[in-house]
Amino acid sequence: MEVRVGVRVEGVVQGVGFRPFVHGLATGLGLSGLVGNDARGVFIEVEGPAGAVERFLDGLRERPPRLAAIDRVTTRRLAVSGAAGFAIAGSDASGERRALVSFDSATCDDCLREMRDPADRRYGYPFVNCTNCGPRFTIVRDVPYDRPNTTMAGFAMCGPCAAEYSDPADRRFHAQPVCCPACGPALELRPAADDPLHAAWKLLADGAVVAVKGLGGFHLAVRAADGGAVAALRSRKHREDKPFAVMVPDVAAARMLCEVGEAEEALLAGPRRPIVLLRRRPGAALADAVAPGSASVGIMLPYTPLHHLLVTEPMVLTSGNMSDEPIAFRDEDALGRLAGIADAFLVHDRPIHVRTDDSVVRVFRGRTLPVRRSRGYAPAPVPIASGRPVLACGAELKNTFCLAKDGRAFVSHHIGDLEDYETLRAFEEGVEHFRRLFDIVPEVVAHDPHPEYLSTKYALARELPAVAVQHHHAHIASCLADNGADGPVIGVAFDGTGFGTDGTLWGGEFLVADLRGFERAGHLEPVPLPGGAAAIREPWRMAAAYGVPDGLPVADRPGWDEVKAMARRNVNSPLTSSMGRLFDAVAAVLGVRDRVTYEGQAAVELEQLADPAERGAYPVAIEGTDVFAVRGAGLVNAAVDDLRSGVPAPVIAARFHHSVAALVVEGARRIRDAKGLGTVALSGGVFQNMLLLERAVAGLEEAGFTVLTHHRVPPNDGGISLGQAAVATARI
Repeated sequence: MEVRVGVRVEGVVQGVGFRPFVHGLATGLGLSGLVGNDARGVFIEVEGPAGAVERFLDGLRERPPRLAAIDRVTTRRLAVSGAAGFAIAGSDASGERRALVSFDSATCDDCLREMRDPADRRYGYPFVNCTNCGPRFTIVRDVPYDRPNTTMAGFAMCGPCAAEYSDPADRRFHAQPVCCPACGPALELRPAADDPLHAAWKLLADGAVVAVKGLGGFHLAVRAADGGAVAALRSRKHREDKPFAVMVPDVAAARMLCEVGEAEEALLAGPRRPIVLLRRRPGAALADAVAPGSASVGIMLPYTPLHHLLVTEPMVLTSGNMSDEPIAFRDEDALGRLAGIADAFLVHDRPIHVRTDDSVVRVFRGRTLPVRRSRGYAPAPVPIASGRPVLACGAELKNTFCLAKDGRAFVSHHIGDLEDYETLRAFEEGVEHFRRLFDIVPEVVAHDPHPEYLSTKYALARELPAVAVQHHHAHIASCLADNGADGPVIGVAFDGTGFGTDGTLWGGEFLVADLRGFERAGHLEPVPLPGGAAAIREPWRMAAAYGVPDGLPVADRPGWDEVKAMARRNVNSPLTSSMGRLFDAVAAVLGVRDRVTYEGQAAVELEQLADPAERGAYPVAIEGTDVFAVRGAGLVNAAVDDLRSGVPAPVIAARFHHSVAALVVEGARRIRDAKGLGTVALSGGVFQNMLLLERAVAGLEEAGFTVLTHHRVPPNDGGISLGQAAVATARI
């Protein structure tokens, strides 16, 4: 029996070779009909024998292109037309936009083979791509995903490229960025050179700093083994200590520098190509200034043809900006802002529409743990409950925003620390682009209650119903949404600081929470934050706040007595229950770090100091019943006693970590006894500490808890916007 079926496919189905795939599947089964893009995704009409149509639908669901992600397939019966042939129909931009945009995908093996083949017309071409790879999110201006709606609109296809684009048997069939040296983007070196690529490579070999235009913005590149060049980059960029990322040619090169497990290799070599944090091998051929004092290195593999051509040995590739600024992505802006850093600029004439930093991830128990979610992951949505359209404005540090509609939460690419006009402008531009791209008109705005955050001020200026979501509730809600859970759960939110409902600065919180609300069940005992923000920059101040006695090396700091007095008298010393500041205090006692140059530096170095063979821990004092308090001072005093007794600092660091893990378990036990809850959600930037996370999860599981951790958005403030959106959706 002949049938004709209309099919609607939603999800990531544009820009991933879905129409060519459908064309091949249908013609292979002898079916007639059509396929096209529209604002909702892909529409199909397929006609032929009922059995063949069923096999077509099975193939559609079970064997989609590798970059596709199907959310839903719906069908309806149509009248048989008797028309022959299968066609790709013109795109329809009308109607509500529900089409999803694919992430930018690393260059596929087929394109690399062409690029390396002297007989191929794309030999050595740094912009080769096809339906299986290449730029997507960073070049899309609008949907449907067709060439006129991308930054490739200004490049008219030559005859051979147009023939490939129109040939159903070619893998470039309807590949929107298709191009070649005759019709596509071209490289340029400033100052000028006849062979820009070779000249840039020669400059790097000679120790120069080269600004390289990539997919989502500019990188600053130097040879990773060249100590002088790396030091010069660090000095010019005003980045004192924070580690640089390193791009290596392949996995074998990564293994020469770092320990690479199976899960890490899959991330390194997969289509998303994030920076993967790996343990550095002793004696790795990297300049000391690449990651000073760090046991880990951020490694990534080439993800564009240009990178494959340029990176023949390990290269530092760090964001093209001065420290704390947004990454440069427009040519003239980069030439101005990076002029004092780069010796030369390797640019091209394909515009970048969305500035997008590299993503940073690590592996925890075989799963991805995002640290920064951006290129390769954005703008893939996270499923949440359906509700009114929401704009969630995120936090101040590591800002992302989130737009949610119809059960999809679109968490933005990494924006950065929202502390100046340039970053605020990047935030505002991003919100408007996402609103247009996904056709979302917010009816509610969610925000952090901190009155001085620029994200809060932006939210309250929207003239929309506003939902304030307490910072640590947003962390736990983010973890719930990340895991498709509603709660209630025992939420453990450990971070630097967040505005508490009692006017103090929270950060060591035990909550009973679901998506609608929370109650505070326990917390780290509050201590003064002497000097406010100064205490975050200078961890020794937290040692003074925790009452570390005189006579230890940390007490020799200039101003020690004044800071102790400031804390004692509560002068310019807001109270904080921050777990991050407790880590700072212990790090200062052990002489790890007096002054930090990036967020969390003291805690990172304290983790690295810890002796992996040590299993001991300090007693943890927990006081109170209804809302318990954990005496952090007891842990600091125990560390001081050990230090005075001659216990090595690495042993003390390990014992401290084990103690914090133990207090997580004990706090959860107390709440379980009181509330009957058996699931714990761990969130907040402190849970990026792998030693703490592993010990805490192991202890909780041994105690019979189910444990939720992050795997789609970061546990740090980069995931806050998702939590805000989930809470706002649940409340309205």
